[in-house]
Amino acid sequence: MVVQKLIALLIMVIPAAIAMYGIKLIRDALFYSTAPDVSFLWGKLIAGILCFAIPVLFIGGFILHHDRKKNRVQPRFMIPDPDEDE
Repeated sequence: MVVQKLIALLIMVIPAAIAMYGIKLIRDALFYSTAPDVSFLWGKLIAGILCFAIPVLFIGGFILHHDRKKNRVQPRFMIPDPDEDE
């Protein structure tokens, strides 16, 4: 049981660290653009947006999947059963 919780914690911490690095890249791209001798760093900005958005979507999906298994979500977020359509 402890090992499962440790693995779940790692699944949440690693993407969070990548998202924090993405925020750092976005911040660096915006602040370096104010320097007179440096042009705008588009590559750093796009990499930062990707490093932020992908882990946030992963964490959101992980939490939604976990809450669906425990029936803690609103009915609109539940996966419909095929038997209910009939």
